[in-house]
Amino acid sequence: MMALGMRRRTWSCLSVSLAAGLLAMTAAATPARSAPEVLMVVLDEAKLVKLPDRLATLVIGNPLIADAALQAGGNVVLTGKGYGSTNLMALDRTGKVLMEKTILVRAPGNTVVVYRGIERQTYSCTPNCDRRIMLGDSAADFTATLGQIGERNTKAQAAGR
Repeated sequence: MMALGMRRRTWSCLSVSLAAGLLAMTAAATPARSAPEVLMVVLDEAKLVKLPDRLATLVIGNPLIADAALQAGGNVVLTGKGYGSTNLMALDRTGKVLMEKTILVRAPGNTVVVYRGIERQTYSCTPNCDRRIMLGDSAADFTATLGQIGERNTKAQAAGR
């Protein structure tokens, strides 16, 4: 009676091993899809990217993270709008994907973030530290700095006339 039980266990182990081997062979035979290339873009900066020929449609996954402006000559200007990652796809007229890339938007270098409780202020230190508006800064500081920039631009435009 014990011998019969042993045979069943052996057969059961053999079946599991055989199934695992077949699964591994199938996975090895299936071509792996390569990960899309990553384009690093700095927040509030632009990057020029060459597009493939026969482009008909350009898709940005999340336009709150990155923006794309199509230019003559098959180029696109990518601008970092918010932190995070999204994707860019270039399609031809039939909908075939000609290019797919991941866009990763990061903070600019040489910035210092100061926290005072829940209040946050960002400074750009290149070479002196000056206020810089960044996503995530305190609403009052963000609005005040943005107002000062707008007023300064208005006065500069009026002086240039």
